[in-house]
Amino acid sequence: MKRLLSYLWPFTKEIPSKINGTLELTWMNGKKVLDSQNANYSYGSLQKLLSYGLSQIDISTNSETLLLGLGGGSIIETLRNTFDHHGKITAVEIDEMVIEIAKNEFNITGNHNLEINCEDAFFYVDHCVSQFEIIIIDIFIDNQVPEKFYESQFWKNLIPLLKPDGQIVFNAGINLKENIKIESLKSIVKPDIEFSQHNQVQGANTLLIGKKRSRDKG
Repeated sequence: MKRLLSYLWPFTKEIPSKINGTLELTWMNGKKVLDSQNANYSYGSLQKLLSYGLSQIDISTNSETLLLGLGGGSIIETLRNTFDHHGKITAVEIDEMVIEIAKNEFNITGNHNLEINCEDAFFYVDHCVSQFEIIIIDIFIDNQVPEKFYESQFWKNLIPLLKPDGQIVFNAGINLKENIKIESLKSIVKPDIEFSQHNQVQGANTLLIGKKRSRDKG
């Protein structure tokens, strides 16, 4: 009933989160979306944004994927349904409430090829020993990427988790008015990853898309 009525007017339920403040779950035009106070978290413009980012890389059916920032899980839906990806996805999300929303509202639950970890992505990357063909970084508190995810320590820990020729998509920020952080980040990773920069994706976001260089043997 809510789905049908949402074509006439939206229904919004506010959900408190200790980490993300007030989250909003809204039925609109027959579809549920998850928003923070100032940004879409899942199943709206963000899903289109990340779908564009994924269209810029090569995705094999069984590639092992690390997702830093689960949100409501729309990126998983996109990988499975749009890109025919059936490999294992390891998702890391710091906000327990967001994980509950993904499970209860969007049917995103752990199974044999989806592992969901409730943990700070910074610390997860620090102790992770697995490697992945694809790494997707979509970490926001409201509409800001926490500063530590631009810093060298995070990237020095992350790069070894990417297999040679592995690919990375980083949702690097909204309405970035200066490129100092982005240019510094490119410099940090340049020996291993050459990023292409995509500005104003979906009107506001900056995406960094790259591929890990294979080191010559010898």
